[in-house]
Amino acid sequence: MATFISVPLKKSSEVDLVKPLSKFVTATYPAAEEQADYIRSVEELNKLRKSALGRPLDKHESSLEILLRYYDQLCAVEPKFPFSENQLCLTFTWKDAFDKGSLFGGSVKLGSGAFGHIKDTVLSALNREPTMDISPETVGTLSLIMLAQAQEVFFLKATSDKMKDAIIAKLANQTADFYGDAFKQCQYKENLPKEVLPVLSAKHCIMQANAELHQSLLAKQKKRFGEEIARLQHATELVKTVASRYDEYVSVKDLSDRISRALTAAKKDNDFIYHDRVPEVKDLEHIGKAALVKATTITPPLSAKFTDLFEKMVPMAVQQSMSVYSQRKAETVNRLVGTMREATNLCNGVLASLNLPAALEDLSGDSIPQSIVEKARAIVQQGGLQSIEQLIRDLPELLTRNREILEESLKMLGDEESTDSELRSKFSQRWNRTPSGDLYKPLRAEGGNFRSVLDKAVQADQVVRERYNTHCEMIALLCKPEAELTAAIPSANPVKTLQGSEVVSVLRSQLAQLEEVKKEREGLEVEIKGVAFDMSSSFLTALAQDGAINEEALSMSQLDQSYGSYSQRVQASLRSQEELLGKVQASHQEFSKLKQSNSEANDREEMLKKLASAHDSYVEITSNLREGTKFYNDLTEILLKFQNKCSDIIFARKTERDELLKDLQQSIAREPSAPSFNVPAYQTNPAPTAADPTPAPRTVMHPLKHDPRPDPATRSRKAPRPPAKKPPSPQPNAPPNHCALQSFLAGCDTA
Repeated sequence: MATFISVPLKKSSEVDLVKPLSKFVTATYPAAEEQADYIRSVEELNKLRKSALGRPLDKHESSLEILLRYYDQLCAVEPKFPFSENQLCLTFTWKDAFDKGSLFGGSVKLGSGAFGHIKDTVLSALNREPTMDISPETVGTLSLIMLAQAQEVFFLKATSDKMKDAIIAKLANQTADFYGDAFKQCQYKENLPKEVLPVLSAKHCIMQANAELHQSLLAKQKKRFGEEIARLQHATELVKTVASRYDEYVSVKDLSDRISRALTAAKKDNDFIYHDRVPEVKDLEHIGKAALVKATTITPPLSAKFTDLFEKMVPMAVQQSMSVYSQRKAETVNRLVGTMREATNLCNGVLASLNLPAALEDLSGDSIPQSIVEKARAIVQQGGLQSIEQLIRDLPELLTRNREILEESLKMLGDEESTDSELRSKFSQRWNRTPSGDLYKPLRAEGGNFRSVLDKAVQADQVVRERYNTHCEMIALLCKPEAELTAAIPSANPVKTLQGSEVVSVLRSQLAQLEEVKKEREGLEVEIKGVAFDMSSSFLTALAQDGAINEEALSMSQLDQSYGSYSQRVQASLRSQEELLGKVQASHQEFSKLKQSNSEANDREEMLKKLASAHDSYVEITSNLREGTKFYNDLTEILLKFQNKCSDIIFARKTERDELLKDLQQSIAREPSAPSFNVPAYQTNPAPTAADPTPAPRTVMHPLKHDPRPDPATRSRKAPRPPAKKPPSPQPNAPPNHCALQSFLAGCDTA
């Protein structure tokens, strides 16, 4: 009669995967078709989990497909979402194990491999001491038990198919060895139920007896009748041991009767016919072994029908590399664009200091130069003083909003950390969860970076405001009607004699070349900002080939390839400007010598310089203020995500804290309120002696009977056993090749 050890169901509670995963998707991916697809995939994952939770109750091979698909999906999802205590938290209301560890099964070999896989990975997967059911010692023992049972399935199959006795003997002997190894492994394990040890010992003896029985049949075929009798006698001793010690757990009557009949017939034939010498058991040739099983290696996907719901989503390693690459790319673009803008500002400043091109347009000495008119018109079209002052007034409000979000987020962390510290001080070593101070270090560092960014932004805002105060008077003058602007500019004696001079023509040509250089830069800036390259494929390839991503090497190589030519063009533009400015300054010196110099002309030229400089400052200040506004608005979104991250982890920690407090309170309530003391004898009332109550059998594991039909004759001869020794109820019947580990496939999730 085959008795299999089964592992009981693991129960799991309902867990909402949709909310935390959807929150991560919404915060990480832009609101587009891609985001909608991922959210639908999250909902499908939640449905798959709910379906998997009920499958262990369905005792059928086909029910494993859903469980294996769920396990495969967990393996596929794990590298794509940042599951951790301080990032994406999934909160559960139990502590026994986790989903991946309880979804293995499908065959006893797979069960053995599953337990072995848990043994090898559980310590690295948890940041605390594992619970009893998934400790390396427990699952290592279970792996050996499952391997022995898998070998026994082959023995039963060979016996059923009436294969050669030599083969069956080797299979049985190997099975006995496997059960012996499992017995040694769990002999001193107190965390396994008491029923397991006798079943393993009985199985070891039964398999040895089967090996001796079939080897005796082989000896009979070879006319070695003494060996036949010796092996049958040894088999008889083995089954007698099982019957006397382990009859409570297994029945060997059929096997014992078969061996007894064979031994009686063999002795009769040998006594009357062959008279062959019966050797000692120690002198018998060792029976061979045939191991047909080994623990199945756990390599996802385990399901043949598995399709990743998040196939388009790249792993977190790639996401992080993409984020760093985007920062490197932004730095490269900003460096190139910033270099060109600085060069343009330098050019405008030099020309303004030389009063160019206004000096060439002001040869009449009494009209407004055309360039000044155009600059005044441009300022008015952009909103003049009102627009720039409105932008300046908006900045403090945006800054305050960002500071409030940041400070509120850090305050939440501080409050939870204080609560955790108080409870840790109160409960001491019993408060055995990760300290909030250690867990929040990355978040506090991130918050410190945000605070530093805001401080630098305040300094930059002050610089812009001071520059505006310097030029606001001239900017206001440029916003006035043309008549008022003309009246504000001093008149000077005309210098019409210079209008046809060669130096004026040369200066105008050089200024036109400078304008062409600046226009080329504007086009070059658009090209630089428009460069796009998808690095995800390169990162995915590197991850697949090496198992890791050398982000810096790959990113720098691609950036050099993408922006190397643009960097050369920027440098060429700077050299052209430097050369042209040198020529302009030389020509302007010659032009100044030809002009008639007087105080009125100097005052007029100084005013025109200030107006030109005011226009350039207006353009730059407006650009800076708009960039600052965009910066604060973008930072608000980032800080809101940071705030959500903080609130999520605090919620998860609060749930964990409440559970731990509940456990501690129950533990404290069970402790005695005072030490035990001796009661005086005269206060003790004599009471009739009663038998101690029999403890209920443990149900962590129990034998699973293959064929529980009792022998009527045997049952009638046996006296009823006392209730205290009643074995645990067997599991429902299952064929020998049924997956004995299927009952372990309950849900419990990985956080």
